[in-house]
Amino acid sequence: MAEQQAVFAYGESHLTAGKALALARGSLAGTLSPDTRERVRASQQIVERIVAGGVPVYGINTGFGPLCTTRISASETSRLQVNILKSHSVGVGTPVDPEIARLMLILKLHALARGHSGIREATLDRMLWHVQHDAIPHVPSQGSVGASGDLAPLAHLFLPLIGLGQVYYQGALIPASELLHTNGLNPLELGPKEGLALINGTQFIAAHAVKVIEKMHGCLSQADIVGAMMIEGLQGSVKPFHEALHALRPYKGNSHVAERVRRLLKGSEILEDHIDCERVQDPYSLRCIPQVHGASRTAWQHLKELLEIELNAVTDNPVIIDEALSISGGNFHGQPLAMALDYACLAASEIGNISDRRIYLALEGNSTGLPKLLMKDTGLNSGYMMLQYTSAALASENKSLCFPASADSIPTSMGQEDHVSMGSISGRKALQVIENVEKILSIELLTAAQAFEFRKPLKSGWFLEKAHELVRSRVTFAVEDRVFADDIQAGLELIRSGALIRLLDSVSKRKALSLKTPHDALFENF
Repeated sequence: MAEQQAVFAYGESHLTAGKALALARGSLAGTLSPDTRERVRASQQIVERIVAGGVPVYGINTGFGPLCTTRISASETSRLQVNILKSHSVGVGTPVDPEIARLMLILKLHALARGHSGIREATLDRMLWHVQHDAIPHVPSQGSVGASGDLAPLAHLFLPLIGLGQVYYQGALIPASELLHTNGLNPLELGPKEGLALINGTQFIAAHAVKVIEKMHGCLSQADIVGAMMIEGLQGSVKPFHEALHALRPYKGNSHVAERVRRLLKGSEILEDHIDCERVQDPYSLRCIPQVHGASRTAWQHLKELLEIELNAVTDNPVIIDEALSISGGNFHGQPLAMALDYACLAASEIGNISDRRIYLALEGNSTGLPKLLMKDTGLNSGYMMLQYTSAALASENKSLCFPASADSIPTSMGQEDHVSMGSISGRKALQVIENVEKILSIELLTAAQAFEFRKPLKSGWFLEKAHELVRSRVTFAVEDRVFADDIQAGLELIRSGALIRLLDSVSKRKALSLKTPHDALFENF
């Protein structure tokens, strides 16, 4: 019997970053259960009764923002919702990656399906259709201030519901009207509050945070591996990773990293060969790997915890609690994620910063016993000198991107929205920094592999020997200058693919060895 694919119930199941990515990539199917549909219908009927009753409720029968005191007649409520999608579609700049837009759809669908937004069942079904048919709206990256929610990007995300905007469909960017015509669909006629429910929320910020969680996790896991390989290449000491040392300052992130590096180095002939050397201590970029990588792990874990709350929250406005209570509040404000994303941005930058220092250290030669610039015949050859220029440029660029976007606020909406989070900028910057860190790590991976080679015929432990073999299957040992940009690209593909992590997992199973630590549940799952 074929294994049945797992199903995620929007509005009911607990959403995590990993499940959101699985939904976006098609390995997890999403559905709307009968119970969810009943809750959605009940909430929508409350909105209909508010409209019929005439009592002013923000966004249902009033204007928006500074126009909140302007009454809207029952006959004009539908037109009001269409107008809000049109008027708020003011995004500019490079479009977000379609996967980000797909995540936005999924996160919004889950939030609206909680049944506190007054959305219609038909609108949720059309959103689900877009996800299932991979018809992904074109969303500009700039224009959100992160309160009241991600108005501009969400407006663009939902223009196709009313036959406007553009969508990525079957390999092309086409008008939404063409998509609807091709599939025999009509534009939706939005009901009361629906337009507001669609554009109020933090799904642009949260979608970026999902990607930050995934990509930063890859950087953190591989930074430990590459750092351990560099310890071998530079004949660094394993003592700074001793369990007894970290028990005296028991940060979980630090202990996790120290344990991983100890296991990566286990069985190393290289370590044994210089155990009685005269060097008293290593530079900080080697010795303090647990403290620096560990602190960044802690920042990642903090973002993961906050994001999980956000993914399962209701973040639009007003919120329909029950028949007697609807609240115009501030659940759309992006500050909780904005600050955590700025923290993660800094934490990611530091992984790149210390990586660049290790790269520089490897090029010095001298006491490490390595040739300068990691090549024996220098003068005619520049060796690995210029690779560190690139890592330095990337590390510097990251530092300039670390100013916290959440520290700024510019009033909007004629002062009605007088404090905003700028969380959308926090998310975009964090992703940009992490993508730079991936490039820095790819350069360190090449540099560490080159240094590693000079320790032959001595061998490292099982894990690092296999990691080195994987690098050498893509990039050969350099005996003279060549176009190193090609090597960097190959290294970057290794880092971004997560091949090192998968390889070490497979080695663990074959050799009955393990990289797992007592803190895996905190730092390895999302």
